[in-house]
Amino acid sequence: MKTLVINIALRPGSPVKMFPVGLAYVMTAMKNAGYDFDYLDLIAHTPSDAQIEQAISQEDYDVVCFGCIVTGYDKVKKLAAQIRETLPQTCIIAGNTVASSIPEILLSNTDVDIAVMGEGDVTIVELMNALREKRPLSSVAGICYRESGQFRRTPDRPTIKNLDELPIIDYSLFDTETYITNAYDVQIASGQTPEVVERSMYVNSARGCIGSCTFCYHAFQNKRYRTRSPQSILGEIAFLIDKYRINKVALSDELTFFSKRQTLAFAEAIIASGLKFTWGCQCRANLFDSEEDLEIIGRMKEAGCVSAFYSLETADPTILKAMNKNISVDQFKKQTQLFYQAGMPVNTSLVFGYPQETPESIALTFDVCIDAGIYPSIGFLLPQPGSGMYDYVLGKGMIPDEEAYLMTIGDRQDLYLNLTQMSTEQLYAEVFKGAKKANKALGRGLPEENLIKTGGYKNNQYFKDAS
Repeated sequence: MKTLVINIALRPGSPVKMFPVGLAYVMTAMKNAGYDFDYLDLIAHTPSDAQIEQAISQEDYDVVCFGCIVTGYDKVKKLAAQIRETLPQTCIIAGNTVASSIPEILLSNTDVDIAVMGEGDVTIVELMNALREKRPLSSVAGICYRESGQFRRTPDRPTIKNLDELPIIDYSLFDTETYITNAYDVQIASGQTPEVVERSMYVNSARGCIGSCTFCYHAFQNKRYRTRSPQSILGEIAFLIDKYRINKVALSDELTFFSKRQTLAFAEAIIASGLKFTWGCQCRANLFDSEEDLEIIGRMKEAGCVSAFYSLETADPTILKAMNKNISVDQFKKQTQLFYQAGMPVNTSLVFGYPQETPESIALTFDVCIDAGIYPSIGFLLPQPGSGMYDYVLGKGMIPDEEAYLMTIGDRQDLYLNLTQMSTEQLYAEVFKGAKKANKALGRGLPEENLIKTGGYKNNQYFKDAS
């Protein structure tokens, strides 16, 4: 079968190019199963619409595959229509959260034929086999499709229990050099010389998360959290160092570390390996809680860790409970103190816009960040299908047309639904005031227009004010 795989760009033209780890695992599985395919990368090379159409029309493809998160629904719909117009008979397969969270909306309103649900490593190979052998799609677990005007959803596929069994990604399938030299941390670095230039790559160390926050939806929602062993992770990093001369690793996980023991074991394994690279990680805001943990953080630093990220989201206890965060402000402040005491930079993020949000809760959240010494990444509540808050807004009748809503949503820096009792203008003003105060207190010197992204709601005809 002639097959084309497409890597969709959520932010076309962005100087930051994030390596598509999830798609890379799927493509590696396809190649290892003996499937040849062409690859069109809309992130690495940013082709125009005309160039995309030309690339699609070069072959009479039997199958076209792509994946995307649900906030890229509009781009999925546009691309699927472009493929269908050029290749009327091709089978269009979509994966990632745009398929897992809204399969019936996706199949009803776009030209996508088959939605791959959840983990796609095994499913894609079985699906390709079924298409090649003309077997019924009902024989493939983990998909949703249309048949005789009806939706058919096959049984869920069990998750891969041992991630160490996964092969190392076949990086030869990609323009890897472009991703290495245009990674996020490389783009924001300044004052580099050729002798110290960062060469960074994303590496996946775990799948899923131990949390179940009501604002969140991810590819492994409601699935058991799984980690790779330190030996497996370091084997891939050693390959990347040898093959591509990387010197920095971004662990691209929902959650890298879930326990102190796991954290220490990873750091000790790096030290024992003799590999030299810097890295950043994701953890929860209550991982470290005592002076004794300084030893673990110290070993992380010795192993090359240069930053840790964990989310506060809000300092209001009522909103924290509504988020199902299962952390406290005191835990956040204590952990931050320990990291700073050990000389480790940290980052955090905030989510504004829960129904309980007030000017006071916004001010309190920024004050906690100022007290902790962290200028946060600022965002607004973005109810995504599959999340608790999406069910909430549906129940309140705030999304009268789901497909229309999905066509409007994008980055969390814009507000799409105001669930608070404040006007939208007041909500933005209070967040901007807090960001400006934090910017001044922490000496960041950010231009005011960069403190938060504003105004997206003004062009959203589906925006509704709870007040």
